[in-house]
Amino acid sequence: MIELEGVPELVDPVMVAAFEGWNDAGDAASTAVAHLDKEWKGEVFAALDAEDYYDFQVNRPTVFIEDGVRKVTWPTTRLSVVRVGGDTPRDLVLVRGIEPSMRWRSFCNELLGFAHELGVELVVVLGALLGDTPHTRPVPISGTTSDAELARRMDLEETKYEGPTGIVGILQEACAHAGVPAVSLWAAVPHYVSQPPNPKATLALLNRLEDLIGVRVPLGELAEDARAWQVGVDQLAAEDTEVAEYVQSLEEARDTAELPEASGEAIAREFERYLRRRDGAGPGGPGPGGPGGHATADGGDGPSGAPFLRDNPSGRTRPPKPPKAGGDDEESSED
Repeated sequence: MIELEGVPELVDPVMVAAFEGWNDAGDAASTAVAHLDKEWKGEVFAALDAEDYYDFQVNRPTVFIEDGVRKVTWPTTRLSVVRVGGDTPRDLVLVRGIEPSMRWRSFCNELLGFAHELGVELVVVLGALLGDTPHTRPVPISGTTSDAELARRMDLEETKYEGPTGIVGILQEACAHAGVPAVSLWAAVPHYVSQPPNPKATLALLNRLEDLIGVRVPLGELAEDARAWQVGVDQLAAEDTEVAEYVQSLEEARDTAELPEASGEAIAREFERYLRRRDGAGPGGPGPGGPGGHATADGGDGPSGAPFLRDNPSGRTRPPKPPKAGGDDEESSED
């Protein structure tokens, strides 16, 4: 039963969702929604019943002590509202949780019930997948939708993926069948350094979200965290000659693939983002993993294209060694 007492009337609301687990390589997507919730001081107004959607042997509850009282936190999905001010106010409904273990259709229908009651005009689902992408280059972000008209209007790709999918793909399709405009934004995370966090991928997702919905996102320390992350990975890669050579080969493949795409339109888009941030800088300015690895292009609901390598199950913080020269041909992770 949906009860929305106490939730204010929203202005042009957009629902932004992310789920931990298979769709969330490097925790990049769930961290992006958590960042929005923290920066805009979101207020939780609903939580889905954990008994309906989660296997507690897969996603276990946690026990903690508060003021001398022992309490339990159950794995679930929570919804919060953030009020975004500025010249063109637009409110967000944030959905943050764990990919459900069961009853996916009921799960999506419950989220769509909230979207309907709140007058949500657009659903944006964030995801992250493992890719053959070098950590030294900008994070590739792919925007996809099942709606051909929406794809043309918002400069997105119409999804053509076929294969196993996660809750991101299911929720997008549920939105399409319910007549709710929906978009998925996917970040490609380097497969050789897949351990969370990945602030660089989180930052890229937020920048793309900012462009998509026309709301300036306060970044806080995220940009500095992304720079520190890259420096740390640079140092790890430099310790191993084979890894350094592999990263260089990825860089060359990426640069060659992107050379024709260095268009005036792309440059103009980056310049516009710079101007927005410069004009709105300063305090008070208008502001807008579970088990089983992660989504990959050959076995997930990210953008279609060449296969993305699977997650490294060993849990090492050091990048795994790449295949020896003369192995399988390298494939681009660009969509």
